Amino acid sequence: MDRNLALDFIRVTEAAAMASARWVGKGEKEKADDAAVEMMRKTFAKMDIDGTVVIGEGERDEAPMLYIGEKIGSGKGFGVDIAVDPVEGTNSVAYGRPNAIAVLAASPKGTMLHAPDTYMDKIAVGPQAHGQVSLEGDVAYNIEQTAKALDKKPKDITVVVLDRERHNDLIKDIRKCDSRIVIIKDGDVSGAISPSIPDNEIDMLLGVGAAPEGVLAAAAIACTGGYMEGRFKFRDDDDRKRAEGMGVKKLDEIMHMKDMLDCDKAIFAATGITTGSFLKGVRFTKEGAETHSVVMRSRTKTVRYVEGHHKFEDEPEY
Repeated sequence: MDRNLALDFIRVTEAAAMASARWVGKGEKEKADDAAVEMMRKTFAKMDIDGTVVIGEGERDEAPMLYIGEKIGSGKGFGVDIAVDPVEGTNSVAYGRPNAIAVLAASPKGTMLHAPDTYMDKIAVGPQAHGQVSLEGDVAYNIEQTAKALDKKPKDITVVVLDRERHNDLIKDIRKCDSRIVIIKDGDVSGAISPSIPDNEIDMLLGVGAAPEGVLAAAAIACTGGYMEGRFKFRDDDDRKRAEGMGVKKLDEIMHMKDMLDCDKAIFAATGITTGSFLKGVRFTKEGAETHSVVMRSRTKTVRYVEGHHKFEDEPEY
């Protein structure tokens, strides 16, 4: 996939982030999401790609824009699978919390897992612990393996976990290991990526989160040399049937990164909406706005941070 697309993808996430950032702290998560979706779609329309949304805002009858199966771009150029989350952490935007990002991943057509809107059990670590952990092991095993890989003691390992009732036992097990825990309200894409970011305090992500976000995280982690596994946690038979209908092969088995992204030509892009673990949020200025983004390529393992200075009178135009 053409590396020149990377900057175009950054424009997409920047546009979504700035649109959503207008709603920070206003208690309107739907409006924050709608603004990002609309701006993201408008910006995609200007790109010369033959894109198909494989992970998006839902089914066509549920989402008017960026729905699964929607064609985006001009129809010219590369055939691309697109995974989007215009606002990862809508509650974080609505209530002014950290770690909200606008995010997308792209890969050559037919190479990205079509993940249904269900749950996924996840484990993610950075490059030094690549292949040293597994969902087959228990919490103590994975913390010990990560500690060995990082030349730390288990008590110095920091695990990020979503603040959900379903994780009560998981948190107890982590505490039994005397490890540190960072509990986040939303944003497990950021949480999964954080162990792969140099000098980040997070060493591991554990727990159950949304499956589509798991694929987005896998795309980013593939660009950093980190490691992730996932396993579907279906809520009911309807979820399982939808997964079968979408062509998912490993319904109950552990999925490795190649099962989620079967190529080495992925691009991952994200822009901070609110300041979080590795991206600063949108800052509005008298000239317009400042944004902080990251773009990654799996083929070269290149990670670039982009600071954008946008000038506009009222709203940015893309």
